[in-house]
Amino acid sequence: MGRKVTLATCSLNQWALDFNGNLSRILKSIEIAKKEGAKYRLGPELEICGYGCADHFYESDTLLHSFQVLKSLLESPLTQDIICDVGMPVMHHNVRYNCRVIFLNKKILLIRPKMLLANYGNNREFRWFSPWSQPRRVEEYFLPRMIQDVTGQSTVPFGDGVLSTKDTCIGSEICAELWNPRSPHVDMGLDGVEIFTNSSASYHELRKADHRVNLVKSATTKSGGIYLFANQKGCDGDRLYYDGCSMIAINGDIVARGAQFSLEDVEVVTATLDLEDVRSYRGERCHPHMEYEHKPYQRIKTDFSLSSCGDMCLPTLQPVKWTLHTPEEEISLGPACWLWDYLRRSGQAGFLLPLSGGVDSSSSACIVFSMCVQICQAVSQGNSQVLEDVQRVVNDSSYRPDDPRELCGRLFTTCYMASENSSQDTRSRANELASQIGSNHLNINIDMAVKGMLGIFSMVTGKWPQFRANGGSPRENLALQNVQARIRMVLAYLFAQLCLWAQGKPGGLLVLGSANVDESLTGYFTKYDCSSADINPIGGVSKMDLKGFLEYCVKRFQLTALISILEAPPTAELEPLTDGKVVQTDEADMGMTYSELSVIGKLRKISKCGPYSMFCKLIHSWKEAFSPLQVAAKVKHFFRMYSINRHKMTTVTPSYHAENYSPDDNRFDLRPFLYNTRWDWQFRCIDDEVSISILVSLLHAKQQYPQSYHFLYNH
Repeated sequence: MGRKVTLATCSLNQWALDFNGNLSRILKSIEIAKKEGAKYRLGPELEICGYGCADHFYESDTLLHSFQVLKSLLESPLTQDIICDVGMPVMHHNVRYNCRVIFLNKKILLIRPKMLLANYGNNREFRWFSPWSQPRRVEEYFLPRMIQDVTGQSTVPFGDGVLSTKDTCIGSEICAELWNPRSPHVDMGLDGVEIFTNSSASYHELRKADHRVNLVKSATTKSGGIYLFANQKGCDGDRLYYDGCSMIAINGDIVARGAQFSLEDVEVVTATLDLEDVRSYRGERCHPHMEYEHKPYQRIKTDFSLSSCGDMCLPTLQPVKWTLHTPEEEISLGPACWLWDYLRRSGQAGFLLPLSGGVDSSSSACIVFSMCVQICQAVSQGNSQVLEDVQRVVNDSSYRPDDPRELCGRLFTTCYMASENSSQDTRSRANELASQIGSNHLNINIDMAVKGMLGIFSMVTGKWPQFRANGGSPRENLALQNVQARIRMVLAYLFAQLCLWAQGKPGGLLVLGSANVDESLTGYFTKYDCSSADINPIGGVSKMDLKGFLEYCVKRFQLTALISILEAPPTAELEPLTDGKVVQTDEADMGMTYSELSVIGKLRKISKCGPYSMFCKLIHSWKEAFSPLQVAAKVKHFFRMYSINRHKMTTVTPSYHAENYSPDDNRFDLRPFLYNTRWDWQFRCIDDEVSISILVSLLHAKQQYPQSYHFLYNH
């Protein structure tokens, strides 16, 4: 009997309910794994139907079609002589489970249900699935007739078992089980399981990849073993982007890895490893003195070997160094891949972006340009699927992209929508950036449309509103700003639908938004303005990260137009200019800086702080910059703005999820949108603490500095 095993894990760009496409990609991954000599192939979580089916999991059709795909897999010649581990929903005793189905040579070996469900952040698995709550218990599962006809089996094992081959033992984890403090691999390792597998649908967030890598390494550092991690990749139909990063580890070292961001629909990672390395590692580290007290796992025995005789000459893989992307690189790559998936699957012919010449819209533009760079690179590397998709999108079967700027001109239209309140500086910055990335750029003046709208209002009411600078009230001033912003949205959609038609070209364009996550926190945008779009690549990214991303783009893509954009103060340019200069700034309008907003956003979402808790934390972390009274004012201002504008989150443009303090109302941040904006009780608690801190300061001053005390008391 041999001692070396060749194993395969993969990242697949699956799409919710795309059963044909999902089947094709699964079969391709199995074919590649077999060519690499693998005897075991692991795929991502729920790969047959797609992880993002959401409430489609309630439908019997989803279960039916998943079994139909499983039938096709069992019957395929490609799945012979390799253990295949696929993910799909399964109903057992009228309870729906998220399962792994492990089969070999037209026989199902084990159906392993997920035991620890993900129910935080964007995950709502308890809504659709139940956890298998019987550790180390296996029951009989009665197969559907269509599967019985293929396998000849009427029942198969279902539950928390492990697979025992002639030469080793394999145990399954599913996604969140790796992240849980009671990870199954601990008990499985103590019971002699040597190979652990994890099928995941782990979505991308900035700065998250190292957590996955460290968890996989840690899983085998403590007690040895081989760990296979498979992950979904791409946009499967929602705000999330799954970033791949499939990997194989042994005894705490990563020995093989896939790309974190890639336009490849199917990526297979294989490794040949020595089982004796696991046994030696365990024998030395801990197992000689350990007593295993738990009930042992039921082993599902199969007459199959992962190793083969005469494998001594097979080379084994050595540890690899994993270089993590910087946040700036992640913004450049992740949202760009998400945009490409969305575009190629939407049936549209490109994007349209209102380009204001500010940081936010310029970031969206740079992400589109980065997408074009990745497309050209993929085509140059022989990716036939990307080439086929590009040709379909541009409606030219002979087209071959090799210049990102030229491709950008075909896929991307930008437009600067000027009003009488726009400055020449922002117009010039927008024009220069559009020229450098190669977008099809339009200059549009909206004054005629604004005056037409106000004329209708005046004709009905006999009133003509004025800006604050011209003596108008705050209500008039805000309404006049909003009408400009909303007209820009209407024009963006008009041009997106008819721009290509006017040029005699087929298709329409997807409108891109450009509101960042910090502005969404306070609602600092007009409802249904030009931030309302089809999709938004930066809606989950903070302003501070976007500035770092643009600095990266200056160096990476030589986009020197971004230098002046970064130097300019952020402004909406919706109020009149003074001597041709902008006086309105975003931070002045919001009442706080973007860096302060990022801190507040993390405290609100990640640290679960209400007004009082937030004040208590900030009074210490901001003590060098602000007095307790100033901190209280900022906290109160934020929560007033947050609660007043929370309703805007119900209509916010679907955005790429990148930050774990995103206020996205749809899935990630389930909070009400109608609040008592006075926050009476909470703010009174803050005021009490401010009063106490002032009193403490006065008493301290009286004791230490009597003369200073009288000055403070009187002032």
